Amino acid sequence: MLYRFGDVCLDLDRCELRSSGTPVHVEPQVLALIRLLVENRDRLVSRDEIVERIWSGRFISDAAVASRIRSARQALGDTGEAQRIIRTVPKLGFRFVAAVKVEGATEPTPILAPESAATTEPPIERPSIAVLPFEVFGGAGADAWVAEALPHDLIAALSRLRWMFVIARGSSFRFRGTEATPERVRHALGVRYMLTGAIEIAGEAMGVTVELGDARDAGVVWSERFDSRLESVHEIRERVVQAVIGALELQIPLHEARRARLNSPENLDAWSAYHLGLHHMYRFNREGTARAATLFERAIALEPGFARAHAGLSFAHFENSFLSFTDDAVRAADLARRFAETSLEHDELDPFCNLVMGRAYWLTGDLEASLPWLERAGQLNPNYAQAKYSRGWSETLLGGPIAGRDSVDAALALSPLDPLAYGMLGVRAFSHMALEEAAEAAAWGERAARAPGAHPLIELIAAVGHGLNGNQARAQAWAASARRRSPGLGADDFLRAFPFRDPGARGRIAETLGQLGV
Repeated sequence: MLYRFGDVCLDLDRCELRSSGTPVHVEPQVLALIRLLVENRDRLVSRDEIVERIWSGRFISDAAVASRIRSARQALGDTGEAQRIIRTVPKLGFRFVAAVKVEGATEPTPILAPESAATTEPPIERPSIAVLPFEVFGGAGADAWVAEALPHDLIAALSRLRWMFVIARGSSFRFRGTEATPERVRHALGVRYMLTGAIEIAGEAMGVTVELGDARDAGVVWSERFDSRLESVHEIRERVVQAVIGALELQIPLHEARRARLNSPENLDAWSAYHLGLHHMYRFNREGTARAATLFERAIALEPGFARAHAGLSFAHFENSFLSFTDDAVRAADLARRFAETSLEHDELDPFCNLVMGRAYWLTGDLEASLPWLERAGQLNPNYAQAKYSRGWSETLLGGPIAGRDSVDAALALSPLDPLAYGMLGVRAFSHMALEEAAEAAAWGERAARAPGAHPLIELIAAVGHGLNGNQARAQAWAASARRRSPGLGADDFLRAFPFRDPGARGRIAETLGQLGV
């Protein structure tokens, strides 16, 4: 395909820039920048998007971006003063403004007006989001500042989610009131999602409503309302941020998986394959895990440096080993460790990659080695529910049931509908077993076994809880269900999966399993 503007031609097939038919020497990074601007000439391209697309999201100084823009202009015969081809929009980004003729496409490609451009599907890439300033209703008065402070907090927190591209405040805060339609936001910022909100103040009462929308079809993906007293404004800010991060960690992957299922397998890009892999992974059964592994492998084949796809593959092999979905649990554990290490080689700051590294140590019973990785995952994203849960798992089995309970309670508060909620509830039951609180252990074990996704080992937690509490009928019922779902599952498997360090707790659990014939 050829893009012609004046005497200049950008030849994509040859990866070449020509001026009056003569090739122009240009660095690959500068050529990529020119292509980015030309292909998105119908809209503003923000500095953040340039960094994401050209430098893969690494920290880049403003001077480095300015240097590449200057080199691009020089290659095109433009200058910073003239700006005939590349125009700077102060504090927002850049636009390619020269008239362009396209050759080599199936049919001539028009330069779209903003209204029609909004209907064109953007290139499939990792999810992107714009957080807009919130609207204020009622007598806000001096408290109207919350409408900008809260979304600013959300942008800062969301920027720690390395699987998501977050538009900077300087660009997203341009859209207010009636200007903030999904079509306009998507056209101007190129995002797939937008987070909006409304603040209602009536006397001393304040309500905050937050809504996650799909900018592609204007559909609502998730919404929630938070109520508080006006005097507790800082407390509600923290609650909203925690809830939004927890919801987005769950809702966007589910939404992406639903959209990916509409595509035929051969048309999936790396990110679609990854999100569909997560959907199957969280089924926690043999078939789902196998399907997830295949999708993660496809994502890696399409994008070898995709850290989260390697982490997902590690998680799938963890399930194979932990849940005995394979005859060679040792090899599966080795693969879980290997792919976790590979994911960290590609992105050592991704919380998910650190999480799977920590969980891989569970498979060898090295709980002490797992903790630093799980703590690091939580430090990289303080609102990462699965990191808090996994840390609580290790803490409880290492003999710290109170600390483990606190971690799990924090995880459940952040993500009450988490696909690993059954595990969180199970660890809560373990904490009561360790403290010899039999009635509480039975209650939490029952909740864990009834949670979506609960596997046979979780059912045995319920069996042990009821057994310790003297309810043999319920204990036998759950033990029978676990054996029916996983024939041959025994006490050794349970204690290998959950290696309690406290000999007292381990002894009580082993004795109860023996009484149940497990």
